[in-house]
Amino acid sequence: MKQLTLGVQLKERATFASFLTARNQELVAHLEHVAATTPGGATWLAGPHAAGKSHLLQAVCAGVSPGRRAAYLPLETLLPFGPEALAGAEALDVACYDDVQVVAGLDAWEQRLFALWQGAQERQSTLLFAARENPAHVEFALQDLKSRLASSSIFAVRELNDSEQLQALDLRARLRGFELPAETARYLQRRFPRDMRTLCDILDTLDDAAFVAQRRLTVPFIRNVIDGRGS
Repeated sequence: MKQLTLGVQLKERATFASFLTARNQELVAHLEHVAATTPGGATWLAGPHAAGKSHLLQAVCAGVSPGRRAAYLPLETLLPFGPEALAGAEALDVACYDDVQVVAGLDAWEQRLFALWQGAQERQSTLLFAARENPAHVEFALQDLKSRLASSSIFAVRELNDSEQLQALDLRARLRGFELPAETARYLQRRFPRDMRTLCDILDTLDDAAFVAQRRLTVPFIRNVIDGRGS
């Protein structure tokens, strides 16, 4: 497990193998190539909350060749610590900046990102960025930074539809070593917010509870857990 700035760590399951590609084939192929070869240049991922951007950035970090220095840098988490939280980022072979939109309009942060961009271009290192929108639609005050970011290879991260969500839940269950009944997966969709981050977190929690109780992850068991009646 890679230790990152301020103790931020990669999630163990955030790999390409645990990401349901669905309609993101071109994007995933591009990122797998980036992880394997760490070419110079920048890639920007644009997509709504919980579309899988963070997972993919972390998958790149997890997939880089041994000896290459990579870090996942979630700017929303690092924001309270100021741009000094990015100290050492200029020495990375692969730097993955998540939630870039949160620092738009903040002069010190924008200046820091611009300096990191310039340094990365000189060193021919790899930059990846993720945000809710394309860089042209993010309200950066520093126009030099905005124009540089807009020159990235830009990809839209496509959200999973209902059918794809069921496939993704089944994949996550199999990676955790258990079978998820289709009825249970559909129940989770109906009962909880339909974004993959929430559904995966709930699935993990329920699986842990089922393991402790030595029960299968069925709809009645989930109802008991949710209602606080135990097993």
